[in-house]
Amino acid sequence: MTDKPVRFCPYCGTATRMQYLFGAQRAVCPACGWRHFEDPKVAAAVVVRRDGLVLLNRRVNEPFRGKWSLPAGFVDAHEDPARAAERECLEETGLRVRVTGLLDVLAGREHSHGADIFIVYTAEITGGVLQAGDDADDAGFFPLDGLPPLAFETTRQILNRLP
Repeated sequence: MTDKPVRFCPYCGTATRMQYLFGAQRAVCPACGWRHFEDPKVAAAVVVRRDGLVLLNRRVNEPFRGKWSLPAGFVDAHEDPARAAERECLEETGLRVRVTGLLDVLAGREHSHGADIFIVYTAEITGGVLQAGDDADDAGFFPLDGLPPLAFETTRQILNRLP
């Protein structure tokens, strides 16, 4: 359930009422009948390897500012998650990549602004120049036995399973 309940109908502006509906308490508009169903937040990431090293970027935003993660971000509505992962990699690392496979799908929100569903792909570099951007202030390749401090448990789980 969301931390901040929907107080007004987005369609007619009427104050909503909480009602037990379809197995949960939901905001319902008494005027037009609109019902709020909270959608999960979805993020997509890429695992990019080069010469036995893995690509990571350092976060500039909270939570976990200054710690490292896979290039990743939220999937926009109507966006293919694989394309979102490629887009996020370019924005955060300057590298163009092509998704080559699905590595894993993880569930569970790690913090209040995080994703509920985390889709992780493998990808290969197709171009670009390595340089941090968007919400990263550094990007680089690291050996699996010499990783910097990691931001997320999901990143740790994925990297621990790599050969």
